[in-house]
Amino acid sequence: MLVASAPAPERGPTLTCADAATNAPGQAARQKYDSAEPAAEAALPERKGERTRRRILTAARRKFAEVGYERATIRAIATEADVDKSSVIQYFGSKQDLFREAVHWQIPHDELTTSDPGHTVENRLRGMLDTWAADPDGPMAVLLRTSMTSDEAAELLRRHVTAQVTDHIAATIDAPDARLRAALFSAMMMGLAAQRYLLHMPDLAEADVEDIVRITTPLLRSLVAPET
Repeated sequence: MLVASAPAPERGPTLTCADAATNAPGQAARQKYDSAEPAAEAALPERKGERTRRRILTAARRKFAEVGYERATIRAIATEADVDKSSVIQYFGSKQDLFREAVHWQIPHDELTTSDPGHTVENRLRGMLDTWAADPDGPMAVLLRTSMTSDEAAELLRRHVTAQVTDHIAATIDAPDARLRAALFSAMMMGLAAQRYLLHMPDLAEADVEDIVRITTPLLRSLVAPET
């Protein structure tokens, strides 16, 4: 599992929750030529709606992380978000769709990739460590936690990691067993994240980030660029 960008821009209540990376919010009403007031008034409900959606998503991640996918309910998530149950249904439709959006993450491959494989690996590693450290209830962490107790979450994790990590990394490897190498790369990254941030294994949880990067980067590079 690699670094993820911030959660995808949040969509309006009429859009379904697909495994897409981004979706644009609904457009504000067109402004009248001679006055800014109508535009300002029309924009307020949209801004309030986006704030509500963000609050629901944040509450959903906390609740899914706390009790798992199966035991989390829309009512409990609504209470956590301080909104009505009907608001959750209005914005997300169902618990399944809410879960999919709450745990969606995307890796900014283009931003992390350089001409030097070693630098690229280090970028990915530092990015992952920074992302997990910044938010213990981030989309990746919540999806990994819930995958331990939910078949649906586990299947979503498998599909997402395969598409976001294995497929992309394998395409960059010019060596035999490219997909296996990419899968091992992902397994090492995911194992590191899980043991440091979820299980809090003492030797990893207490280790300095620079030491982790110094020791781990050559190992990861040997998988994706063995001949360089």
